[in-house]
Amino acid sequence: MPFSIRPFRRYPVQCSVTYNEGPFQGHSTVWNLSRPGWRLSGDPPMRPGETISLTVTLPNDQCIEVPEAVVRWSRGQEFAVENVVVERHTHARLQHYVKRLVQEPTEIVS
Repeated sequence: MPFSIRPFRRYPVQCSVTYNEGPFQGHSTVWNLSRPGWRLSGDPPMRPGETISLTVTLPNDQCIEVPEAVVRWSRGQEFAVENVVVERHTHARLQHYVKRLVQEPTEIVS
């Protein structure tokens, strides 16, 4: 796999997420986020290319609904997803949360 620089900064977090892929539901932890996606570890593990929906509970107890995300890579229980469909108001809430993380770069919000 060729080396590439990520265009977005990742922010460390630790929050719970429920994800659905068809009739299957998994529970996971989000370990970091960036504008376009999330890195998670969970059960069951996912395969690249699978489409899932997410309900993420941020540390400030806000829920973020992502109706469609695509698994981009996986290694064992860890995988990363890219947000494909995000409602406008959800996107605004997520941007506000990321802005808080930028303002508090040394503190992991949990």
